[in-house]
Amino acid sequence: MKLSIIGGDLRIIKLAIMLAKDGNEIYSYGLEKAEDLKNVTNITQCDTLRKAIENVEVVIGPIPLSSNGNIVNTPFSEQELTIRELMHNINAKIFIAGSISPEVYELANDEYVEIIDIMKREELAVLNTIATAEGTIQVAIENTNKILHGSEVLILGFGRIGKVLARKLAGLSVKVTCAARKDEDLAWIHAYGHKATNINNIGENLKQYDIIINTVPHLILTEEKIKYVKQDALLIDLASNPGGIDKKAVKDKKLKFVWALSLPGKVAPTTSAEFIKDTVYNILKDEL
Repeated sequence: MKLSIIGGDLRIIKLAIMLAKDGNEIYSYGLEKAEDLKNVTNITQCDTLRKAIENVEVVIGPIPLSSNGNIVNTPFSEQELTIRELMHNINAKIFIAGSISPEVYELANDEYVEIIDIMKREELAVLNTIATAEGTIQVAIENTNKILHGSEVLILGFGRIGKVLARKLAGLSVKVTCAARKDEDLAWIHAYGHKATNINNIGENLKQYDIIINTVPHLILTEEKIKYVKQDALLIDLASNPGGIDKKAVKDKKLKFVWALSLPGKVAPTTSAEFIKDTVYNILKDEL
């Protein structure tokens, strides 16, 4: 199959190589600084967007597609490519990328582009939680001067990431508390053997935790609540913009804070690329 790959991070570079090794013909653009792609059989690096997509039915873009809602993420290129220009050139093809905003769907409708947000695929979301959880543990180890064993850790939210992260931390003999709102989630937290607290009631109890990890994609740790966090605690936010921790309040209190976004691509690009490849094949099986 002929596929086009436009922009993206190290995961997408690894993905291009894997797809090429499977016998697919890959045409890339916005990856000219990626040394790993040079001289790879079945990969043609194109000097224009038009050349990269003119002979393909399917175009694969970055994950996430954009950081600012306007420019396509192309960290391995000097070229600046707008989403509008990309949609206009893709015209009447299938476009697969990640974390796509509603505005992009509107542009796609105008250009008859079928958009598929790969991050909304359940199989990829589940697999990515593994890399995110392991990456979070790496961040915690690198940013504390104590071992995790015996540490008091609070995880805000008990979705996919919260569940997997709590289990892995418990395996390291961490004292894990999970905060959730729903009675059902609180019951499952107890069933898994973790301590539970209602996320609506966190406040003064925050002072007992060595590490606080947020997984909820809206503001949870407000300025009012952050005043209870002890000075030597580590705060890690895994949620996408705007995150769940008040960054100004953290800075004002001089707390150690890490906003750990896109961990799968940073800590395990090869494994993440394998997950993405399998999901792309599932999508193509459904669509073509």
